[in-house]
Amino acid sequence: MGRIVVGVDGSDSSIKALHWAVRQAELTGASVEAVNSWEYPATSWASMMPGMPEDFDPQALATVSLTEALEEALDAEGAAAVTKVVVIGNPAQALLDRARGADLLVVGARGHTGLKATLLGSVSLHVTQHAPCPVTVVRD
Repeated sequence: MGRIVVGVDGSDSSIKALHWAVRQAELTGASVEAVNSWEYPATSWASMMPGMPEDFDPQALATVSLTEALEEALDAEGAAAVTKVVVIGNPAQALLDRARGADLLVVGARGHTGLKATLLGSVSLHVTQHAPCPVTVVRD
């Protein structure tokens, strides 16, 4: 059995990628691993912004977000069949790290191209250039 890694951040494009990955897994017998990553927000810069509250737990928030996105997209039974992975770090790098040893990496595309994609950063562009396995980019 193989493994399909899919980036899920709750956006419409990532939900489409999730559906595509699940259908591909049904055809190939592979397992699906949904990955969500988070980074600490840039607060407290030069003391111009207040710090984060003591009870702020971004790992827990990202885990809840991923679980809710999977259950909403796939129903509880479908979501239970997907391995959930939440990591700290840049989204593109987190996906590349999890894709080591995978048969396929699946990501959505938000539609940014050209200069806008370069300035905003494009996860799909980065992973297609650096992934250790084949990549599918699911577009609208």
